[in-house]
Parts: sequence; structure tokens; C-alpha cells
Amino acid sequence: MGALQFDYKLPRYVMSKVGGRFKSSLYWNSKLSCLRFVDEADTTLPNEQWVKVKVKYSGICGSDLNLIFLNDSPATSPFASFPFTIGHEIVGEIEEVGPQVNGVQVGDRIVIDPVLSCEPRGIEDKCTECLKGNFSLCIHKTEGDISPGLLIGTCKDTGGGWSTHVVAHQSQIFKLPDEVNDLNGVMVEPFSCALHSVMRNPPKEDDTVLVIGGGVIGLSVIAAIRALDIPCNVIALVKHNLQKEMAYHYGANEVIDLDRSTYVEGLSKVLNAKVLNPIFGAEVVEGGADIVFECVGRKQSVHDSLRFTRSGGQVVLLGLAGIMERIDWTTVWLNELKVKGCFAYSLEHYQGESRRTFEIAIDLMQQGKVDLSPLVTHQFPLEEYRYALETATKKGNRSAVKVVFEPN
Repeated sequence: MGALQFDYKLPRYVMSKVGGRFKSSLYWNSKLSCLRFVDEADTTLPNEQWVKVKVKYSGICGSDLNLIFLNDSPATSPFASFPFTIGHEIVGEIEEVGPQVNGVQVGDRIVIDPVLSCEPRGIEDKCTECLKGNFSLCIHKTEGDISPGLLIGTCKDTGGGWSTHVVAHQSQIFKLPDEVNDLNGVMVEPFSCALHSVMRNPPKEDDTVLVIGGGVIGLSVIAAIRALDIPCNVIALVKHNLQKEMAYHYGANEVIDLDRSTYVEGLSKVLNAKVLNPIFGAEVVEGGADIVFECVGRKQSVHDSLRFTRSGGQVVLLGLAGIMERIDWTTVWLNELKVKGCFAYSLEHYQGESRRTFEIAIDLMQQGKVDLSPLVTHQFPLEEYRYALETATKKGNRSAVKVVFEPN
């Protein structure tokens, strides 16, 4: 069985980092890259509470591309173990069940919450965050029965979705009802990221919300707001025509094209904000959105998220921004902004109950509140990973939104 693995070696890292600046495909199409295709990958059950899953689809996430392009901050490296099989957006079918597993059986169609917190690690004395249901904030991500890893897809002992098989702890498994097809199944993980960010930072009915980015997470934020029946005003800033169509489809009230010469004026107009010109440098914006969801993670998108938020407003960072130079933080203190990061998914308060984000996401899909299958625009077998990654990195040219692997 094949698998796509990331194997950090300093010489490979340096060669890819240098060569990739001149030809991006060298990050995945070179014998010197950190990405490698292997014929076999170990998927042994770590203990009797785990299951083996045959992968049906696994998505290519923006965080996976950050990894392959070597854009991740070194601060994340202690929370990985090499070599690891990439892929954390997974829908599949259970193929093997450990003797102590309850509630699922061979043949069940499932999705996987990939966070490797205390319970999957076999840590009985759970950390304070896991006890509160904040599994993504677990402080034991390098300890326990398995090697370091934030998620399945960054841990050498679990495998990952970019393979034919992966293993997961029983606590990470969520069964899919018949009403949720496999293409929606592979979207449960990214939708849960967006859902978590919206539920932890819920807009008010009369708020104006700006979503920066028309990729999967940005579109999923819009879809999450509407699936939760929040009637706020949603404005999206997107790069490509297909993203614009999708943003309107999922409920945006206004969509602004990211045209370098006009977007500041256009976005300011729909936000009822003023554009002011400093003595030099980028335009200053006075006024803006009540909440901005930043879903890109680039220097310009972070800068825009800060300057297009009204005084006293809130910025939610979802785009996995790493090390960035020359970000102007003036508006944070000048306008007394709240800036909050958001990562993965956990336990949410929903309709009077505490429920896992994945459960809520699946319920909303089952109820017909959201259908994200149209976002899956391209499917590739693992062996065609070069074409898949090329498509995922050139979305505008290929009319791509979500690119997935179909390993089996």
C-alpha cells in the first residue's frame, strides 16, 4: 500500500528551500525533497483501543501545502515525529477493530477527528484543557503511548490520510449517517475548523462580518454562519471567480474581488468605512467590520484583517499565519482590537448541550443545513500526487477549490 510521507532531513530541507524559490515543483518533484512516496507504511494498532481505517478520500489542506512548501514555523516541529504520513482530512471505512473498542464495527463508514490529545495518547490523568473539552489545546501532545504529533498526519505512529490505511483511537471516530455522502464526509474536518471558530466567536444578528479568503476555510466559515442560522451581514474578500460564485452560494451578502488596485476602495465602501492616505505606505481604513475571520495566513491578509476591523472589533486568525516580518500592529492598540487565534475543533455549547464539533458538523449536514460536496472539485489517486499538488497550488488556473486523494 502506498503512502505520501514527509521526512525531515536537514540536507533535504536546505536543498528544497533553496531550489523551491526558483521552481516550486521541486518541493514535491525532486529526489532531494522532504516529500516521498513509499510503497508501504506501517499501520499497526498502537494498542487495543484503536481501529484501522481504509481511506476512501483524504483532502489536501492548506496546512499540508504549508508543510510541503516548508513555510511552517520551526515552533511546530517539536509536535511532529518523522517520517510521518501526511493527511488529516479523512473519510473511510473501518477495516480492523481492537479488542477493547466499543461502539463501532468493521464496515462502518466514518470520519476521524485527528487531534492527538490525552485520550488517544492513553494518558489517564488528563490535562486541564482536555478536562474542559479543549482537546486542541492539550498540553500532552508529545507524551503517552504514541510519538509526538499535533494530529494524525503529523505522527509517525498513526499514519495519515495520504495513504491507503490509517489508524485512529476509538475516541476519534465518528460514524456517518446515510444522508452524509463521502464527499461531504471528507469536508467534515475543514468544516469543523470553521464551525469551531464561529461557535467560539459568534457574530451577533446585527454584526457585519468580513471573511478574508475564498478557499475552503473561508467558504466554510460563511457556510457555518448560515448553517447556524445567524442572520448577520457577511462580506467576503476572494481571489478567484469560482470562489466568488461559491461565496454567494453559501450565503455571503457581498463579495469583493481581490484586485490590488481597487479592493481597498471597494471593501471600504461596502463596510461604510473611510479610506485615509498616510504620508507614505498603505492606505489607512477608518471603520470596518465588527468581526473579521482571517482565513489565508499571508502577510497581506493579516494586515488587511487588522485594518478592516472597526474600533473595538475582533479579529479571528484561522489562516495558520507563521513567521511574518513588517506587520503593522498599530491598529491593534489604536483601535483596541481583540485578536484571537483559533485552531482545530473541540467541545462546543450547542442547543443547551456540550457536544464535539465533529458531531455538530455531521448533524448540520444530515439535516440539510449545509452541503459542502460541491467544494470537492478534483480527485486524484495517490500515484498522481504530483498533478494533485500542482492543481492544489494553482487553484485559479485549474478552477479548483478542494483537491482530494482517492487512495483505493
